[in-house]
Amino acid sequence: MTSTLPLPTLFSRALATASKAANLPTVDDETQELIQSAVTDLKELDRRVAALSLFSSNEVLEDISTRNLVYLFARYVLAEVQNRMKTTDRDERMTVLKQTQVHLKSFIHDLDIYCLVPEVERALYAQSASSIKDAAKRREVKIKQFKAEKDLRARIEAVRKRRKQVPIGDLSQSDFDLIRSLLPSTVGPQVSDDDDDEDDSETDEILREAISLLLRLNYAQAYSQLESMDQELELLRNAPPPPRQGPPSDDRKSKLKEQDDMWKLDTKSPSIGESGPLLDSSGKPLRPFTILPAGASDRTRLQSQVFGPGHRLPTMSIDEYLKIEQERGNILTGGGPQSEEQPTSSEQLAMDSETDGTAFGEMKLEEKRQKDEQWAQFKDANPRGAGNTMNRG
Repeated sequence: MTSTLPLPTLFSRALATASKAANLPTVDDETQELIQSAVTDLKELDRRVAALSLFSSNEVLEDISTRNLVYLFARYVLAEVQNRMKTTDRDERMTVLKQTQVHLKSFIHDLDIYCLVPEVERALYAQSASSIKDAAKRREVKIKQFKAEKDLRARIEAVRKRRKQVPIGDLSQSDFDLIRSLLPSTVGPQVSDDDDDEDDSETDEILREAISLLLRLNYAQAYSQLESMDQELELLRNAPPPPRQGPPSDDRKSKLKEQDDMWKLDTKSPSIGESGPLLDSSGKPLRPFTILPAGASDRTRLQSQVFGPGHRLPTMSIDEYLKIEQERGNILTGGGPQSEEQPTSSEQLAMDSETDGTAFGEMKLEEKRQKDEQWAQFKDANPRGAGNTMNRG
């Protein structure tokens, strides 16, 4: 029976179960059984703490004993564990989120009552980064919050070294294990083997400092989780409702039938043959028909193109195409070393004019004389530099 267990034993069992579930997939049935067991123990712990009146708004932080101060973690741990409960629909998830927010707000309220968190940190963590419109200011707030949490973790690490416990970075350890190591008369799983007399050597002051620092760290994490849950709730509220399962209603069936009738042909009447009318008086088709151009030749041509390629096929080979282009004079010939060795038109004319004793030689000689005379007349009409009218030197 959980009601007969001492508070440290009950809290230790809940923390051990929660720590084991934290390392398992949430969707597994084994994980959910562990979560349900931890939630049951934590709710019983919270009920018994309230019944014993361990905390009162009339007290200050110094009035609470170190042995009882550790039970301030109960509602934070309950929120952490309950948030991992598996849900099947949107409404159930929203209910879990709202219950988790209630536990986190109660945890924050308890720490605010006893002024356990300094005012500077309370003002810093109370700022919601998502509500800040300016990106630069939002980034600055997040950096300050991150640095504050990092500083708290460093101080917790220093206190653990003073208590001669294994450092956090050496082994995988969750926040549940850290809280469990602070319980009275409970030795955590991370205690060094060569320090069996730790409980006797640690002082009440060091233990109280460790509890206070870890409470401040959980205080910061609680605000961060509240902001994330608000965003998730907003998404769930704006999400479209799930589709309704079940057969469609009669109205929906009738609308679907009307749409089908609109696009379907009427049943072929036996009184109407293949040569009957295509449309009735209202314009509905009475029998299937095919729209094709007039003429049997066009129909045959279109049928032959049904399974043909979608692109135009070549009508001649490359050699045939080049031959036609050459006949048209669109292909340049010559060039290369052979063209370089051949004489130019002027050189060929000079060689032909030197052929003496033939009519061809006399004709070429006369042609060369006329060409030279024309060139001499051109040079007389266009002396050197005649065209240089702008830059005469």
